[in-house]
Amino acid sequence: MLSSILAVSLALGASVVAQSSPTVLCVAGQCLQGYSNTTIGVTLSASGQSTDVLLLPGEYSSTTNPELLHNLLTSSSASLADSPGFGNTSSVSLPLTVALQPGLAIYPQALYSGQGSYSSLPSSPVVNASIPLTASSLALPANVWAAVSAGSNSRVILWNSIPDVSQLPQTASGALSLLNLQSSSCSPPCSGSGVCSASGTCTCPAGFTGSSCESCANGFFGPNCQACPSGCTSCDDGISGSGRCLVPIVTNPPSSCNCINGECGSNGQCTCLTGWTAASNGTACAQCASGFFLDSTGNCEICQLGCSECADGTGDCITCKSGFTQDANDRTKCDATSQTTSSGTPCPDGSFSNGSSCEPCSPLCQTCTGSTSNDCIICGSGSYSFNGSCVQTSSSGVCQGSNLIANNNKHECDTCGPKCTSCGISNFNVASTINQAQCTGCLPGYVLSQGQCVESCPSGTFLSPQDNLTCTACDSSCSSCAGSASFCLTCTNNLLAADGQCVNSCPSNTFSSSGSCVSCHPDCATCSGGSFNQCTSCNKALPVLTSGRCLPTCSQSQYFDTTSSTCQSCDGSCSSCSGSGPNNCLACSSSSQVLRGGTCASANCNSGSSVVPGLGVCLSELVTTQTSGSSASPLPSITGISTPVTTTRQPLQWWEILLMALGCAFIFLLFMICWRRRARKQRAKDTAKFATAKALNQKTSWRWRIARFGEKLFGHAPTQPRPDSDEIALWKLRAAEEARHNREMEKIGVYEYSRAGSSRAPSPLPSLYDHKHYAPSHDSHRLSGGSMYSVVTGIPRSGPEPRQPVKSNPLTSRFSSTTLGSSVYKKPTAKRELIPKRTDAEAYAASVRESPEPTGSHWITPTSTGGSRNPFRK
Repeated sequence: MLSSILAVSLALGASVVAQSSPTVLCVAGQCLQGYSNTTIGVTLSASGQSTDVLLLPGEYSSTTNPELLHNLLTSSSASLADSPGFGNTSSVSLPLTVALQPGLAIYPQALYSGQGSYSSLPSSPVVNASIPLTASSLALPANVWAAVSAGSNSRVILWNSIPDVSQLPQTASGALSLLNLQSSSCSPPCSGSGVCSASGTCTCPAGFTGSSCESCANGFFGPNCQACPSGCTSCDDGISGSGRCLVPIVTNPPSSCNCINGECGSNGQCTCLTGWTAASNGTACAQCASGFFLDSTGNCEICQLGCSECADGTGDCITCKSGFTQDANDRTKCDATSQTTSSGTPCPDGSFSNGSSCEPCSPLCQTCTGSTSNDCIICGSGSYSFNGSCVQTSSSGVCQGSNLIANNNKHECDTCGPKCTSCGISNFNVASTINQAQCTGCLPGYVLSQGQCVESCPSGTFLSPQDNLTCTACDSSCSSCAGSASFCLTCTNNLLAADGQCVNSCPSNTFSSSGSCVSCHPDCATCSGGSFNQCTSCNKALPVLTSGRCLPTCSQSQYFDTTSSTCQSCDGSCSSCSGSGPNNCLACSSSSQVLRGGTCASANCNSGSSVVPGLGVCLSELVTTQTSGSSASPLPSITGISTPVTTTRQPLQWWEILLMALGCAFIFLLFMICWRRRARKQRAKDTAKFATAKALNQKTSWRWRIARFGEKLFGHAPTQPRPDSDEIALWKLRAAEEARHNREMEKIGVYEYSRAGSSRAPSPLPSLYDHKHYAPSHDSHRLSGGSMYSVVTGIPRSGPEPRQPVKSNPLTSRFSSTTLGSSVYKKPTAKRELIPKRTDAEAYAASVRESPEPTGSHWITPTSTGGSRNPFRK
């Protein structure tokens, strides 16, 4: 809470400020010496240094100027003395951040002067509080805002430190009172019941829950999320709940001692209702005892008179008692054996046989087997069988000595009903029936409704708060009620229930839901639903309506316009403001301007200083070189205040250069070794791939490996190459044959024949066909070649050109694994070259190939007309 700020502000009003004393104020990059009463920040000192400095908020590192500040920061004995709100550290750890902790620091004089005080963020929301602030300057860290009232009923949001409250605009002038203080780090913002912490999470008070503290936890109700009334297992909880008790606390319910139809005692033992016993699975009071059967209502009824065991559901007798026989017409009954004398004379009702004669029964018996009341078969009028005896009843039909009810049909004392611990029949007589019995007591956890024990009160009734047992009917105007007959939860005649009353329309701050008026979320003034983001208008504490939510503030660069109830942008010169225009600034957006009467004016800082970030004031304004007091001590002479930090670079020693050179050489050598090793691995990998592709990676025997090792170790004559495998030999033969075939085909393809001896004279016209154009292709991959006629004459045929097939793989049938012979490698022997026999055409073609190619015209001039040696002309 903010009560501590109230006490602090009152104390500050009476504080006495000491006279200014010589000091040194520093920011990163500049220090000024003079007289100052500023206390904001931390004091830096070090042993061996004659001067302490006051560090204003900012960032400091080991390279921070000037020299005096640098020496203090880097000193091994440097220490800090924090002012209120600036942490609890005493040692210097670079980089050093000097910043106000999340909260509010107030100072009795302007320019953060005098003995300041600090209060952290509150742990719970500030509700309807207004704390006077008797301060002349305020300090706020980043991401913290303070709502203050200034003057008459105005609400102003401060986002920045205020070096002098007298410089605030007219809309924020007057006595300041603190209304709220929170962090702005939470996204989405907290509800009005939560407090945003500096870590960016909403801190919820007791009873509240949700990421924004927008709802009540289970068992809490109302706008303040207070606990449900004592004695209730559950109540009408929730932030819009009324807190009415819905389910009272049940003491010692049957389930607490593993019991169903019984009561748990203080010792943890279960006492069963009459007719019930433990089940085979160990659950107490879970099945009907002997002599009882389970009826359709879930109650254990007593069997008919004379039946010792009967069936569940129907009640049919399974076993009759001694002296009884199964009734022929009604299987639920057992009939008593008729009493007869020894001579065979039947005894009338009300008598029994003593052997030779009939004697009267006890007056309590209608039929009997003896003279006493314990020998009754059917008890007389007004008495009923109970544990073998006839007992009387009360005026409500309850059998004496038990909590059972008289059953006139069975002439026995029977059980009351399911979950009933006691019951009675109003105006009981011999004509009363068992279904007229009304429960008067129930097992824990059950309530009475119209004479029966039920788990909850039916619609139109409520649980009486007097006994927490009886369901009472609601008033005629209520369709449902709670607490009393006239407190309506829902109403008849299409009326709406509002705070227990039936009304035609919901009042303000409520909304209609399921026939009743439900309160809006506490953040809202009016709403369309119960959620905190369904507001339609807002109250004064949370005036800003944004996307259905009521928030305490606009953004930092906006102000809340009460006329339009909207957020409006500040003037461009303001980083925060209290109204429109350049005269309502609370802080300046430019780092070279300061606040002067609500207007951002040029700072015009002296001594080469600038505006201190976050404080809104020049460094030179915080320090003066003169004082009005005559007793002021003179300023001491301090060196290093304006001297920049100088760093000299030391030359490298010879051993440092040597170590660097050796290190570089070692790194280069290591790189070469790694590179060569990688190259060897790559070559070995490529060799292995080649051997795998050519099937060369055959495993060698251990003898062969030993021989190779010996050759490497002791030297050896050149090793003969290993014989090729059958597959490699075949591959080589096929390659040689293909090469020879290609050469032969290439020779044939370049023939050009002369037309000597032709009887045809050359035409005087130029030929339409170029013999070079129609020369056969040398492509070895052709599927066919040109005809011999076209090759010789150079003139295409008029008809289809006959093609000569060219084998793409001529060795397929000549050299195969089936014709190679034995798979054992044999040393090749000298072969006798076979000279194929040539035809006349081949001989002619060979002679033509040997003659030089004619130049000039492609026509062939005959050299002999006496005949032609061309066999194709013969």
